[in-house]
Amino acid sequence: MRNPLSDVVTDIKPSGIRKFFDLVTVMKDAISLGVGEPDFDTPWHIREEGIYSLDKGRTFYTSNSGLKELKVEISNYMKRTQNLLYNPDNEILVTVGGSEGIDLCFRAMLNPGDEVLIPEPCYVSYVPCAKLAGAKPVSICLKAENQFKLTAQEILEKVTDKTKILVLPFPNNPTGSILEKKDLEEIAKVVKEKDLFVLSDEIYAALTYKGKHVSIAEIEGMKERTILINGFSKTFAMTGWRLGYVCAPSVIVEQMIKIHQFAIMCAPTTSQYAAVEALKNGDDDVEMMKNSYNQRRRFLVNAFKEMNVECFEPFGAFYVFPCIKEFGMTSEEFATKFLQEEKVAVIPGTAFGECGEGFLRISYAYSLDTLKIAMKDLKNLLQS
Repeated sequence: MRNPLSDVVTDIKPSGIRKFFDLVTVMKDAISLGVGEPDFDTPWHIREEGIYSLDKGRTFYTSNSGLKELKVEISNYMKRTQNLLYNPDNEILVTVGGSEGIDLCFRAMLNPGDEVLIPEPCYVSYVPCAKLAGAKPVSICLKAENQFKLTAQEILEKVTDKTKILVLPFPNNPTGSILEKKDLEEIAKVVKEKDLFVLSDEIYAALTYKGKHVSIAEIEGMKERTILINGFSKTFAMTGWRLGYVCAPSVIVEQMIKIHQFAIMCAPTTSQYAAVEALKNGDDDVEMMKNSYNQRRRFLVNAFKEMNVECFEPFGAFYVFPCIKEFGMTSEEFATKFLQEEKVAVIPGTAFGECGEGFLRISYAYSLDTLKIAMKDLKNLLQS
């Protein structure tokens, strides 16, 4: 019998996040700080709208690109929060989570042999999605001494005549790093000079703790070069609703819809109706959750400082990325030891790229009480 499997797929490694998630699910009384999922319930008024849509029998397909009412609200939201104007008729696509948007972007834009610049450490989907699209992922190793920010010079060192897309994963998962307007302006110069496009993954845009989030699409001349990915999972605590969206030039969205309609048809209808309510009336919920995350962020930064563990201060998302190089173990060894001896699950930095070696990702999308227990356990581990 011939090999039934694709060489491309079999060469892709499983997610390093899921490995530790699976381990902790079978360990009694273990604490998991590994998954980036809000510990808040979806706000009631959003859930209620989903229930109401079911009660009214709204269980039909929507248009491939999404409910018109939702796309209008996404357009209003982008104008309100970032002063970006997107036409709901042809520049917005509703997707099954932000991850589908990443996949659609690469498949719609990349030809075999094209290169994608991917700053690492980063979200686990970029490299596999680039490979599945037939492209070559090119890593840019971000530096802790630069607060894991991407610089224009680092792009210039990696760009070639085959480079087509630059991934901008900020606010960053796993590091919590952000890019400010001055950083984006320097990057935009290189993007325009080298005739690149940008996939700007802004799923954590609402969770920025230093000033206001700025999108590279706001920089002059960049909106037509930017595919902006966002969603409802992190901002509105709607992970299980599986809903995201893409804002991009119509010529790109048109081709993304083509793939989406054959592979998915449309995003879940109930989720779309709930998302309309989230965008219309959810700002206060987002502010409440953001303030809570910020309190947890400050607690963890201070806890590492008290334990003399090196950890730069993150200003976005809900992760810290402490350095554990001084302890003479790999990230995998340290995370495994922490789980086995103290029953606390964190994620090795290498799950997010090779240059994440020597670091751990710790999510603070968990209660302050849980984080306090985990930090006490970490202190016990370090003392032993």
